[in-house]
Amino acid sequence: MIEISESAQAYLCELLAKQEHQDVGIRVFVAQPGTPHAETCIAYCQPGEEQEGDIPVPYEGFTAWFEGSSVSYLEDAHVDYAEDRMGGQLTIKAPNARLPQIGPDATLEDRVNYVLYNDVNPGLASHGGMVTLVEILEDKTAVLEFGGGCQGCAAVDITLKNGVEKQLLEQVPELAGIKDSTDHTVTENAYYQ
Repeated sequence: MIEISESAQAYLCELLAKQEHQDVGIRVFVAQPGTPHAETCIAYCQPGEEQEGDIPVPYEGFTAWFEGSSVSYLEDAHVDYAEDRMGGQLTIKAPNARLPQIGPDATLEDRVNYVLYNDVNPGLASHGGMVTLVEILEDKTAVLEFGGGCQGCAAVDITLKNGVEKQLLEQVPELAGIKDSTDHTVTENAYYQ
């Protein structure tokens, strides 16, 4: 999974010792995994904040909780701490965080993100636009948010229904539908006004 160097463990112990609660750990996850915007994150994890599916790993002085759905993206990842003139820096290198992992057991979220970033967004980029997945609701509706030239664009309804929704439902048939959560009153970058 992920390797946390001794210097990083010592630094994390120092940070955690400054927290009000004694049993605070860390939670490691990848936001927007398998996409060009993937970001590997380390956050404080108060007792009870760990989530279902998280994998606990005990270290000297703290517990790290690894998000279950991020584990494959954290393979070969490395966390290190190096002192420098400014005090020091914690670095996270996760070479697999941005690699799409679309196989038969891929999550619905991963498959939607794969279609958005590899099939939909390249077309929207010609108008300076993009679309991202916000969440998938319990009824399997994908909530999307448009940005760039698509936010506030007069043609966004056509783009949503005839482009994005059509591609997503064809390639991810488990989806029940698409919902746009974008604030389209902001029109300063819109492609069509």
